[in-house]
Amino acid sequence: MFMMFAMTSDSVGEIIKEVKVAFDVTNAQASLMHSLPMLGIAMSGLLLGFLADRLGRKTTIIIGLSVFGLACYSFFIANNFVFIVSLMTLSGIAVGIFKTGALALIGDISSSTKQHTATMNGAEAFFGVGAIIGPLIVAWLIHKGVPWQYLYIIAGGICTFLIVVAVWVKYPVYTRNQDDSVKKVSVRQSLSLVKNPYALGFSTGAFLYVAAESAIYVWMPSYLVCDAASLRATYDCYTGGAAQTLAIYSVTAFFILRAAGRFVGIWMMSHFNWALVLMLFSGAIVVCFAGGLMGGKQVALYLFPLTGIFMSVIYPTFNSKGISCFPKHQHGSVAGVILFFTAAGAAAGPFIMGLVSDANGGDAKYGFMVATVFASLLFAGLLFNYLKNPTQRQLEKIEASEYGAA
Repeated sequence: MFMMFAMTSDSVGEIIKEVKVAFDVTNAQASLMHSLPMLGIAMSGLLLGFLADRLGRKTTIIIGLSVFGLACYSFFIANNFVFIVSLMTLSGIAVGIFKTGALALIGDISSSTKQHTATMNGAEAFFGVGAIIGPLIVAWLIHKGVPWQYLYIIAGGICTFLIVVAVWVKYPVYTRNQDDSVKKVSVRQSLSLVKNPYALGFSTGAFLYVAAESAIYVWMPSYLVCDAASLRATYDCYTGGAAQTLAIYSVTAFFILRAAGRFVGIWMMSHFNWALVLMLFSGAIVVCFAGGLMGGKQVALYLFPLTGIFMSVIYPTFNSKGISCFPKHQHGSVAGVILFFTAAGAAAGPFIMGLVSDANGGDAKYGFMVATVFASLLFAGLLFNYLKNPTQRQLEKIEASEYGAA
């Protein structure tokens, strides 16, 4: 599921280049192809996240996958900008449903908060694999003269297979919290979690991280072209064939490094202080962003994709530790809250970067300046988290009550 979602969402930077030419839209308008689906994920995560706790993980996942599959197959008849963006938004709503179910399920199959974090990194590693596959499929389709919309037809086929699997697979026994039996109460309880300091803290971190990360896969392809005035420009400003190849496949290189880092993160989060790792890695992201801006395209060509290594473990750990601060019967709801802020960051970040870039002649460099600010705020927050360790007592409490270990 994570891989399928990533195939579509993380291909948007490559798709935007084609849509801008086909429909003659601005950077800000094209960014809606990313921002509106993320808004759909945000709202469904916040308002429908309780479904995983009320209906159970299995039912919620099947509902979400069914809606996602319908949206994907509808791309077969999508032939205008508004229709395309509408379908992307619908798919985002569906993702918010099945992903909260999947995130809650991770808690059901974990035996400790530490294992929860390692498992979350493993699930997000498959997201990283999908992020590699998706842009490659889009590039291959365009090279062969096939409409990029067929990426969604392929994703729809995978989704159909996943629905069949979800129907027949045996899920862990889940005991529904009786207090959540009324929809109105469940929504209110989900919204009340926003005020919880643990949910709000990790959600804010997720917002800042995703806002910074999205700059890479949304705007890096536009920033690295040699002629900023034309997205059809070649990459002949880079010296050597290897550099030109890296420029063409920079997003893929980023996603390969991010996926590799997440698989390593399964081991890393089981052996090292998670707060220290996140603080150091967020600082490295700031260095890479600042160095890429000061050194220009020739330096950014290497530093921007390199951030994939440092970004790899941040979001899965935010998700895991944030969810692990709550009892299991609230995992779906709190996952929805974190997902809301995640998607809000993914929606707001690229859109703000697009506006800033348009205000400065359309140069994506100015958007990356905004991304550097987001990354700097993230580092400041993670530095505080490492020095003060505000979640230690809560995680120890949940470890004892929910997983049976002190």
